[in-house]
Amino acid sequence: MQSPAVRMGLSIAVATGLYGVSFGALGVAAGLGVWQTVALSLLMFTGGSQFAFIGVVAGGGAGPAAFGAATLLGVRNAVYGMQMNQMLRPRGWRKWAAAQVTIDESAATAAGQVDADEQRRGFWAAGVGVFVLWNVFTLVGALLGDALGDPRRWGLDGAAVAAFLGLLWPRLRQREPVALAVVCALVTVLALPVVPSGIPILIAALVAALWGWFSRGPADEGLEPDVDPVELATRREQH
Repeated sequence: MQSPAVRMGLSIAVATGLYGVSFGALGVAAGLGVWQTVALSLLMFTGGSQFAFIGVVAGGGAGPAAFGAATLLGVRNAVYGMQMNQMLRPRGWRKWAAAQVTIDESAATAAGQVDADEQRRGFWAAGVGVFVLWNVFTLVGALLGDALGDPRRWGLDGAAVAAFLGLLWPRLRQREPVALAVVCALVTVLALPVVPSGIPILIAALVAALWGWFSRGPADEGLEPDVDPVELATRREQH
């Protein structure tokens, strides 16, 4: 029987992988060759950074500007990498493979699990699944090019958003996560008109990190993740 984490990871992989069609078509439309577009997905493999890169290129920007925009958005993956390294403890070649597939989807799927084995299964299912499908559909989009028309009319941009909402919703079981989600959403909306594209999500991530840092007190050190304190106290009394 397939584990819940694997099912979640694969469903996220399908939703996100299909969006690769959009990137492939936009990459060619921006002036890149088919294999240049495919190489970006194989080597860079972080959707937001890839779209930032071709956005600058399509606007006539120079290579360094495109690289800078992509790097700025890719900073979040370094944060994910530290978290996943601590959570999964990969060894040998798995550490290199994990670094390549540490993205929003794989990190979120792993973080959404409580059991350590399920965290590993979810991470690899989402990470490898997205990597394979994203690259396959990038090639499809690059080959079809203008035949697809405007990629946004297919609603593929909404698929990625829906996937993240599906990951987030089950975790909003207590007042603090709900409040944090609302604050981060508000910060993102307020930042959108005044800062360059990609920066609002980094600001929201910083707010969330600061919230977690200052709200975590000494008494929280021994709490299990995602376990209600009352439930944990009850467990201890039973033992």
